[in-house]
Amino acid sequence: MLTERLFDSREEMLEAVQKECLAALGKAIDERGEASFMVSGGSSPEPLYRSLSTADLAWESVYVALVDERWVDFEHDKSNEAFIVRTLMQNKAASANLIGMKNTAATAAEGLADCEAAYQQLAQPFDVTILGMGPDGHTASWFPHAQGLDAALDPNNSALCAAIIANQSEVTGTATERMTLTLTGALRSHSLMLLITGQEKLNVLRQALADDTDTAAMPVRAILQQQQVPITVYWAP
Repeated sequence: MLTERLFDSREEMLEAVQKECLAALGKAIDERGEASFMVSGGSSPEPLYRSLSTADLAWESVYVALVDERWVDFEHDKSNEAFIVRTLMQNKAASANLIGMKNTAATAAEGLADCEAAYQQLAQPFDVTILGMGPDGHTASWFPHAQGLDAALDPNNSALCAAIIANQSEVTGTATERMTLTLTGALRSHSLMLLITGQEKLNVLRQALADDTDTAAMPVRAILQQQQVPITVYWAP
């Protein structure tokens, strides 16, 4: 279920990813009148979003939703929702429909039911799901040994969303309270795209693939070793 596409430059990688995204979203709009686009934050996909924002697509028929979110307000500089508005939902894509994870609840756990209800309204399977990966082996907000990780990765958990409290690290920063797609939620996709750049992250990927026994230590293994949904890894230096 795993395909690797290794590119010589980030420009080539992003061109390929954009082509796949537009084809999948356009096909969904043609076939059922709407498309669901699940997006992650981070530096790797930022150029993709900025480029997609100028692409010709019936954006008013696209529902953009977050793969994960820090439990911070929209005005916070670490808000993924604000990041997506600044990068993707501009230009021609300004008419897309955005479904955020953060709501008015004081904590992610208290806001989980409302977030789940909103996500259940999205067209499923999701048409495009963009994932990233950190140097600690996390993807989405599945952080190593995080509080709530077991439930998020439980294949018997039918929920799309989960509340997470990560162990603070250089990767998490101080915003350790998160909302995230569950493994079930991520696998409710036609296909998955894992975007990574740089030699360090390629090394992390190789480590995750070489030993898949300890998912709690490198949670990206949960998505790499599953046999339900095709996943394509896109990498560039």
